[in-house]
Amino acid sequence: MSERAKRIFLAICIVVPFLLYCFYYYSIMIKNAPYRFADFQSVVLKYGEGTNLVNQFDSSTGYYQYLNARDSLVMDTIRLRKDDLLYLHRKAAELGFWNLPDDMTTPTDTDETPVPRFFLQFNYKEKSKQVILDADFNTGNPKMRETAKSVIDEVRRVLSDAHDR
Repeated sequence: MSERAKRIFLAICIVVPFLLYCFYYYSIMIKNAPYRFADFQSVVLKYGEGTNLVNQFDSSTGYYQYLNARDSLVMDTIRLRKDDLLYLHRKAAELGFWNLPDDMTTPTDTDETPVPRFFLQFNYKEKSKQVILDADFNTGNPKMRETAKSVIDEVRRVLSDAHDR
């Protein structure tokens, strides 16, 4: 057998089946991904001090309630575009939002002043992922805390941009 025939045989027997297997395996993985944008329904963000989460947004209804600079409760309707929702979904996937623990709160004492608390939930057809984060959360992995803060900041930024439109 010539050297060229050996290389062709090696490519046919090893490389081609490996590439076919990779294509098959990853196509199933992508199709069965737990959080796909095709199944995406809404984003819910609530934040405030302590357990009083006065500032709220729900993308399915467009309901937006917030305290303005004069501590007046303002109710508004904001519609996010599909591009905004796709951006938030991809940003959450990029930062690893799905791997965060659901509860990132610190135990509170009654004599302390309440700390800012954030509640973020991504809703899909069959699943939802929610995270509750206190601003002073210091236990656990600091990268997880920064990931949660980054995703919340991105949602707030997109809301601010949509509100300015």
